[in-house]
Amino acid sequence: MKDIEKQDKDYRYKIANREALIGVGLVIFNFIWWFVFAYGLGGKDPSDYSYVMGLPAWFFYSCVLGFIVMVILVTIAVKKWFVDIPFDEEKESE
Repeated sequence: MKDIEKQDKDYRYKIANREALIGVGLVIFNFIWWFVFAYGLGGKDPSDYSYVMGLPAWFFYSCVLGFIVMVILVTIAVKKWFVDIPFDEEKESE
């Protein structure tokens, strides 16, 4: 019971929970991006595929472009919303 009271008083748990929710949101966005392009463009006959830079369009947009978009989004999220917090309990009591 003491741990729950400590979590309620410690501001670091609130920050960690917010950052975890941002991470989960990014993962969900990444999965939706991948699913829409992979199955949306890749769900037809392979002879009908269009190609981007020598790769099937579904693969390029879902995996290559999706990776680039996620790197940009994660970088923005980390720089804008993530903060450094001390992990030492000693600093908290000072």
